[in-house]
Amino acid sequence: MLYKFVMLLVRIALHIWYNLKFENRKNIQKGKPYIFVSNHRTYLDPVLVALSGYGRFGFMAKKELFEGNKAFAALIRWLGAFPVERGSGDMSVIETSADYIRNGKNLLIFPEGTRSKDGRVGKGKSGVALVASKVHADIVPIGINFEGEKLHFRSKIIVKIGEPIPADSFPPTENLSDRELLKTLKNEIMPPIMNGIKALVDEPELPAKTEK
Repeated sequence: MLYKFVMLLVRIALHIWYNLKFENRKNIQKGKPYIFVSNHRTYLDPVLVALSGYGRFGFMAKKELFEGNKAFAALIRWLGAFPVERGSGDMSVIETSADYIRNGKNLLIFPEGTRSKDGRVGKGKSGVALVASKVHADIVPIGINFEGEKLHFRSKIIVKIGEPIPADSFPPTENLSDRELLKTLKNEIMPPIMNGIKALVDEPELPAKTEK
């Protein structure tokens, strides 16, 4: 209940400060956990994606964020963040991610791994495809759009929610050799994920049903 109350206050505050709209929330179902994949432009993005869905979220955050201010570390943990050490090859992140889905929570991943400075969608990391292939949940592409390089008071932000990509549309990755797995991740799993995001970011703005 506390989480819902806090998110309600955040939603109200963001709608006051920004011209914030969400498109096509009808694409997702209440009570069903998803893997949300989004482009990444600002530190506000995790909040925007969380507001676009239903229920609680878990999301990966770089390990360094948990090693500084203890109060901040406790806050982001409460919000659903869990630490990931970049380039470590730690496979426990897959089990942690799967736990969120099994417990009925959503998982948020930024495939680019870092924020885009020019607003364009960059290249996705293969580690994201690995998590997606191992955690059995439909994938929802998200496109976060706003004009200019930085947000400011009354910036127009449109969060576009794409059609879910069914989990069973991806080829099975069990019993593959390391070489076969890498090829499958690169050629068959990563492209539909990144193409789904790019389509939402690059598409021209058309009249659409929006939800606040």
